[in-house]
Amino acid sequence: MAKHIHLLSFLIHSPINHTMLSWAHPDDTRLEMMGSLKLWQEYAQLLERGLFDGIFFADTPGIFDRYKNRMDEALKYGLCWPNHDPVVLLSALAAVTDHLGLAATVSTGAHHPYHVVRQISTLDYLTHGRMGWNVVTGHLRGEHRAFGLTDLEHDQRYDRAEEYMKVCYDLWDSIPDGAIVADKARGVLAEPERIRPVSHHGEYFDCETVSPVFPSPQRRPVLFQAGTSPRGLEFAVQHADVIFSIQPELQSMKKFMTDYKAIAAQHGKGREPGIAFGIQCFVGGTEEEAKAKKKELEDKIPLDAGLARLSGTLGVDFSTFDPDKPLEEVSTAASAGMMKAMAKGFEGPVTLRDVALRYAMAIGKPQLVGSPEQVADQLETMWRETGCHAFNMTPHVNTGSMVDFIEQVVPILQKRGIYRTEYTGKTFRENLELPPLDLPA
Repeated sequence: MAKHIHLLSFLIHSPINHTMLSWAHPDDTRLEMMGSLKLWQEYAQLLERGLFDGIFFADTPGIFDRYKNRMDEALKYGLCWPNHDPVVLLSALAAVTDHLGLAATVSTGAHHPYHVVRQISTLDYLTHGRMGWNVVTGHLRGEHRAFGLTDLEHDQRYDRAEEYMKVCYDLWDSIPDGAIVADKARGVLAEPERIRPVSHHGEYFDCETVSPVFPSPQRRPVLFQAGTSPRGLEFAVQHADVIFSIQPELQSMKKFMTDYKAIAAQHGKGREPGIAFGIQCFVGGTEEEAKAKKKELEDKIPLDAGLARLSGTLGVDFSTFDPDKPLEEVSTAASAGMMKAMAKGFEGPVTLRDVALRYAMAIGKPQLVGSPEQVADQLETMWRETGCHAFNMTPHVNTGSMVDFIEQVVPILQKRGIYRTEYTGKTFRENLELPPLDLPA
């Protein structure tokens, strides 16, 4: 458990973050932000004033097209579409911040390891060690179709990702400490005998080179991963610095922590990454006011928008099911586990309609609703009872919901001594209180 709560802002570079049709709220600024570096920079500066550890971009580099086997609903409702590149945006945010970590999701499916290392490590060097990379294996059909990729089986995607990371590590480690001398008098930039050239020829990748980027102070980006299956968690405990997880309520969070620790003990090779749980906060002057904010957004979400989101994520066309049947009658091999998890917290019989509309609000993240004091209480309870490392917080209305949290909830957490009052590290890794890297000799 960390010394204090760590916070990330969980975003998508699209018209919404995770609340369907939030872009249509009269106070929302996301559509304007998508065409304005200035507004994005102001948002990053807001997070830095709130002493957030970082900004964390999820990414859906293809369109949701499972529902009714078409993309119409994604286009109509702005379901993570358009989906602008988050990595391109980060350099602009880096230019106006000094401490904020900058993390982006980049899929191993569409890009060669050399390309990703060059792209992300360039930013890591320019920012003096403030970059993070959320490693995903690319499960959305829309991504495969967009890039013309072969649709690999679940475990094969992770087998390929293992080799992918091996190439990345070899590239990052190819320039060890002391190899760059930058001796102007001798005209020597690097000592060739200290460089460790990469020579990789595997099942999926070939790479003969050295790293194209100077090492940053943190040597390589902070690695995030969000595997939830046994194979995915095995991959995560071996590679991630922080594992991101979405669990619908406190008891599910605690169970995830127990399961994760068992997998880390078996497969982590002595490593135990920090856990960051996804949350969404509704802050009001009173509990009733906060609930009204939440209901206003819920009431505007069409059922087919929620079903389109759920269908794309789980790979099941839910248009073929009756949305008002009890959930136990709506089960598929691909969705049963998550559907069961999503049903937690409802009173009485649960239907597909209930689950789809809940998923459309926050993709299954718990929603902390109430006055500033009540939200602070809920957050502290989750942190203490789970022993998690961080929370990845998605706003609903941009950017007002984040202003509310930073101006009203953060001071309460600081008074309780469970949230920082200043940045103490220089790199993303240091500010997240992560252990130092175990580098090769």
